[in-house]
Amino acid sequence: MLKRASLLTTVFGFLLLQVFAQNPSSKLYHDLLTLKETKRILFVAAHPDDENTRLISYLANGEHAQVAYLSLTRGDGGQNLIGKELGIELGLIRTHELLKARETDGGRQFFSRALDFGFSKNPDETLNNWDKEKLLSDVVWIIRNFQPDIIINRFNTIPGTTHGHHTTSAILSSEAFDISGDPLYFKDQLELTNTWNAKRLFWNAYNWGGQYEPEDGKSYHIFPVGDYNPLLGITYSQIAANSRTMHKSQGFGSTSQIGAGKDFIEQIKGENFKDNPFEGIPNRWLQIEDGEQIQKSINKAIEDFDFISPEQNVVNFLIIKRLLKQSKSEDLWFLEKKKLIDELILGALGVKAEFVIKKEIGFPGETIDAELIFNNPSNKRLRLIEATNSFLNLKLDQNAVDNQPVNKSIKLQIPSEFPVSQPFWLENPINNSLFDIRDPMKIGPPINQSTIELNLLTEIEGEKINLNLPLSYKYNDQVDGEINQPFTLVPEVNVNVDKSSVFLVEGAIPELKVEVSFRDKIFDGEIKLKGLKKDQYEILTVETDDRRKRKIYTIKIKNSDQEKVVVLASYESNDNRVFFQDTKRIIYKHIPNLTYFVDASFDLIKMDISISGQKIGYINGAGDDVPEVLKNLGYQVSFLENGDLRKNKFNEFKTIIVGIRAFNTNQELANNVNQLMEYVKEGGNVIVQYNTSSPLLTRELGPYPFSVSRDRVTVEESPVEVDFNHPLMRFPNQVKEKDFDGWVQERGLYFTADWDSNYSTPFTMQDPGEKASKGSLLYTKYGKGTYTYSGISWFRQLPAGVPGAIKIFVNLIEQPSGK
Repeated sequence: MLKRASLLTTVFGFLLLQVFAQNPSSKLYHDLLTLKETKRILFVAAHPDDENTRLISYLANGEHAQVAYLSLTRGDGGQNLIGKELGIELGLIRTHELLKARETDGGRQFFSRALDFGFSKNPDETLNNWDKEKLLSDVVWIIRNFQPDIIINRFNTIPGTTHGHHTTSAILSSEAFDISGDPLYFKDQLELTNTWNAKRLFWNAYNWGGQYEPEDGKSYHIFPVGDYNPLLGITYSQIAANSRTMHKSQGFGSTSQIGAGKDFIEQIKGENFKDNPFEGIPNRWLQIEDGEQIQKSINKAIEDFDFISPEQNVVNFLIIKRLLKQSKSEDLWFLEKKKLIDELILGALGVKAEFVIKKEIGFPGETIDAELIFNNPSNKRLRLIEATNSFLNLKLDQNAVDNQPVNKSIKLQIPSEFPVSQPFWLENPINNSLFDIRDPMKIGPPINQSTIELNLLTEIEGEKINLNLPLSYKYNDQVDGEINQPFTLVPEVNVNVDKSSVFLVEGAIPELKVEVSFRDKIFDGEIKLKGLKKDQYEILTVETDDRRKRKIYTIKIKNSDQEKVVVLASYESNDNRVFFQDTKRIIYKHIPNLTYFVDASFDLIKMDISISGQKIGYINGAGDDVPEVLKNLGYQVSFLENGDLRKNKFNEFKTIIVGIRAFNTNQELANNVNQLMEYVKEGGNVIVQYNTSSPLLTRELGPYPFSVSRDRVTVEESPVEVDFNHPLMRFPNQVKEKDFDGWVQERGLYFTADWDSNYSTPFTMQDPGEKASKGSLLYTKYGKGTYTYSGISWFRQLPAGVPGAIKIFVNLIEQPSGK
């Protein structure tokens, strides 16, 4: 029993922390219907936003089934419409957007270990990056634990029809369906769980751009996803639109379809069915001891449900709870039902419980002051017995009744060895496009359990109910009112480097600042740079700021033995403690504040290249980190805001660089593209980075016509055919074949097509087995100036410190012009 309870709280525990909101009686009745239903459905795809929220909304709220969405990845390789976060930062955002989506549509969320490494054209390419055996193990593990009756794939297994990650998700799900019930596969899992056979496998049949038409001989089923749910006062289509709108970083704001809607599932494997995909799936209540009596008691609670005085339902709910307590079942579904009846009891009473603190950040070893607030507005007495966690055991013995809140101040001494709030999938370095998650209990869960929780033991009419209360920072915002954010633990000492890259290049200043911040008080220690010898760097100054509890070191890098090395900055205290983590924060209103920790490191890059250090004007698009790299190289970079997008302002700069997707997001730029072209004509140099093909705010992106296609090269090590005599390849730095080595994630995306003959194209690129493309970079002389448009992923290569990509981009900047 302990093993199964551990699985419940670890693999599926996240949703159990979100249950103490006060709900109307119609929602309680809706949840009571969910208590009765035992169907379980697993939906499988590859990314956040792949899921069909209409189908999830209907199954969770219309069928009252337990529905989970397994997304293989956290969406780390995608694009970001709302900010400049990419990579693991984008994965964090999209993880929490998915949780907001599931909170909206009633599903739950799982993940595998897969890293989204960017667009992939077919499953062969995908599985060259992902370890298939490990990911298949993950899918089997989640099936065995969640125990779905049916599995629905979002995509089919036909290569080339969609993203390679999509097809791979269907392939893995199909294979896992076959073997999850076989004890010969992944035998080590059976120490923690049991085998499981789902009854049927489907794919969520679709026809992009039109209505799906079933083929003769195929078994399929239609769900009425446009229907109205009177208990919730909303259609499933509207729930789905609200859910999909949570994917804000991908620009998936959605408007609901009005009226009837259909969603199809087409059977792939498993037992045939005649009328319903759940045919032959047993009612789990009837498979356990006293299950028939439990079901009768649930039916009576449904028949007798009191909408006007919901606390009157507690009598029937307690009967169900006592029957469940007598059962010896250890099945996960049953343990979930025991938790749900507790939630229904508390919900019927209108209980409000909080564990709050007046600050958001703490550190291991700190003593903090928190408060337990518990209110029972009903006249049925609840007794608070005790509050416990791993380092607290507090006896309470207080009654809560008649809308008289219980407030209890709690002082917590956080153990010094207590872990910081690092997302578990980021605890270890990424290994071959998989997160290195070593604890199997952490394969599946979307996020960490709360940093600090309180287990509150209560009692009503002799029956005990446990509440897991996460510690949260609660405050009132002058505009938004009540705000709750997760309480977060950070290291006692934070180490921050002010540059992600330092260049040993003529004209660059090879200096950086290392800021050491103390949460409690400053204590003595020493700065060290791992990756460099002591004679290769010099500490120029040390500034101590007692008021802000920090030390700031100015360090000069003298030399390096390598072209590129990652250098780690650490602060080593006199008592031999070592601190090397930098706290990163991501803050958007639609998701909780996010915190994660990275090594305080920087790329040290030694290059023999020519750089002028000229003035550059940068026009932001969706956001990228290219300007920081250019500043570190020694360029003078200024950001141009909307009011600056005029030729007279452009004339202050030798080069104007347009950030990623600017022509998708910056209407002012689109309105003034003629001013930008006049700047080129009079001798300026303009570099435009990639835009997506739709929606473009203007089609006039350059001095001569071209279009933006969806062509891309996703294999970063794919060969590049180069015209080394092209001006961009010769001046001021000679580009060589080795400069295309060591690139990250991809060569480029949204290449050009149908370009005017005035453009020259120095690169020919292609993915293996595909047609070659010359559209990755267009270059032309226009009047006295020069213009370059490029779909190459400079926004990934430059921040990653890829020396060859940096050299080529410098050449784009250093083209001779009339300025």
